[in-house]
Amino acid sequence: MRHGKKFNHLGRQTAHRKAMLSNMATSLLMHKRISTTVEKAKALRVYVEPILTKSKTDSTHSRREAFKHLQNKDIVTELFRDIAPKIANRPGGYTRIIRLGNRLGDNAEMCMIELVDFNELYTNEGTKKNTRRSRRGVAKKSDDTVVAEETATEVVAEEATEVVAEEVEEVATEEATEAKAEEATEAPEAEASTEEGEEPTEEK
Repeated sequence: MRHGKKFNHLGRQTAHRKAMLSNMATSLLMHKRISTTVEKAKALRVYVEPILTKSKTDSTHSRREAFKHLQNKDIVTELFRDIAPKIANRPGGYTRIIRLGNRLGDNAEMCMIELVDFNELYTNEGTKKNTRRSRRGVAKKSDDTVVAEETATEVVAEEATEVVAEEVEEVATEEATEAKAEEATEAPEAEASTEEGEEPTEEK
């Protein structure tokens, strides 16, 4: 009798089941996510998460234990070099199961199992930091920033008034020089006209 045995054999013998889980764990660590049935994903999670926990301590014993389950030197190297630093601060729960619906052929429930820290959509890495805004849409500013902005506007206003004053002075000097030039040109013309007007009076 098998009373109280709740272990899912996945319809396979022991050797076949261990080989399948080893291959699935290798594929998961290589590609960071794989698609499979929900029951296989649950069995894989129980199989691979202790390996990920052991990878946090980089020692010869931990590497041998990981190689005993994965049987792939390249994946063991990637596990301790790339994956272990990312999961160092996570206390368990390294994988996530996302259900995808049922398969067409046999209507089996499908899912995607992935490593949590390698999904950029769900993690906070690389996302923009949202700024909190008030109800009226105006961000609240501190006193220091307000004072700094006021001083900056005052400095800009002073510079603008100085520039305008310089331009006004330049225009005034140009107008004065033009007026002097006109007076200088009009003076000889007036003298010439007066001389011409005196000549006929003398003849009379």
